[in-house]
Amino acid sequence: MTPDPGAPHDDAEGHRKRRREAGTRALLDSMAAGDPDETLRLRDILAGLGRSAFGMLLFVCTLPAFIPIPIGGAISGPLVVLIGAQLLIGLRKPWLPRFIAERGPHRGAMARFDRTISPWLGRLEHLIKPRLTTMIDQRLATAVTGLLLVLLGLLLSLPIPFTNFIFGGLLLAFALALLERDGVLMLLSWLAGAVAIAMFGVLSGNLAAMAARWIDTLI
Repeated sequence: MTPDPGAPHDDAEGHRKRRREAGTRALLDSMAAGDPDETLRLRDILAGLGRSAFGMLLFVCTLPAFIPIPIGGAISGPLVVLIGAQLLIGLRKPWLPRFIAERGPHRGAMARFDRTISPWLGRLEHLIKPRLTTMIDQRLATAVTGLLLVLLGLLLSLPIPFTNFIFGGLLLAFALALLERDGVLMLLSWLAGAVAIAMFGVLSGNLAAMAARWIDTLI
């Protein structure tokens, strides 16, 4: 039997198509499977994801915020700002500097996070679905999403006590909305994000003012 010369190409195309259509849980499971010490490079994670690439990048870049160390937000925050800025200016796919694109989480870390979040995703998967996709694709809506991500990333970068999990949870909601193309979830994320920015923006301003007054007393 003569082999079909187009078969390898068709297999590759089919793999990419299946990956694009896979849900968030399936994507997480695929990243968690394998050698726990293997590093998942961000450029490999995003390959073939199409319009879901921004959502997956935001998902992965938010993970350090959940690590119980003081610098978790300082790692995630600038990455979230970078993602938000690209959405704000209307890029169609994420751009990463090479020194970031060649780095990423270990499979072991993804497996631990997958075990933690899978029960929650299991409860939500029948609620999150593609709908009202203009909130994902429309240029003005994308710019609003980008602006909110920039502001949330900046707040996440600040050493505001006990807020990493709050901002991390909000950012995961944005990521899920982008991944699952759920415009209703995006609208809810906008609302929650705006409230958090208003509340913690005032709080961070007050903290900065208090710190400035304390420094003045020492001089």
